[in-house]
Amino acid sequence: MTREQYVKQLDLLKESVLSFGEMVELIFRDSMASVIDLDVKLAEKTLALEPEIDKLEEGIEVSVFDLLALQQPMASDLRFVVSTLKITADLRRIVGLSINIAKIPGRVEGEHVKPLIDTKKMADAAAFMLENSLKAFETQDVKLARTVALRDEEVDKLFYAVWVELIEMMAKDTSIISRATNLLFLIRYLERIADHCCNICESVVYLATAERVKLN
Repeated sequence: MTREQYVKQLDLLKESVLSFGEMVELIFRDSMASVIDLDVKLAEKTLALEPEIDKLEEGIEVSVFDLLALQQPMASDLRFVVSTLKITADLRRIVGLSINIAKIPGRVEGEHVKPLIDTKKMADAAAFMLENSLKAFETQDVKLARTVALRDEEVDKLFYAVWVELIEMMAKDTSIISRATNLLFLIRYLERIADHCCNICESVVYLATAERVKLN
């Protein structure tokens, strides 16, 4: 394989990860819309996208292993290939959490036990983190990656505030336990999505600088 073909293969891998990321953003956005509006049809549409995600992930893994086995990349190229594999794994976990979110509308009877004001703030922060962690990967922007990871603290604070509120509500009214539990799961999923976005930012820092950092 010529150097030109090798560089093209690396570029295609990057494009594949970014396309994968766009699909992950779509699934997360629609899963949240479905749970906020308790839109079962949108939830079902979102759940149906999981097989497509699996195929995209498989394609990226094949490309990565081909590059590692056949081209034996060195230095920055090796960091890039390894980072794409790790970023893809974090994106796939975000999909799994989003799929869990999309299952909630089918389990809720009636309305939510409380307005999802703070929960939506969590989702908006997580969406920002997802979008901009991918931008940081695309441009290898270390400053952006570090800035994005700072939003994790906001998500954590909202998580604990909503968690306490829901626990107190259940203690006062046991009839809402089932519906409140669904919201407890929801905020846990959102908190974990933010964590995976931090992981992506850590991979970006490693890719650009060879420095291993913890950002959450």
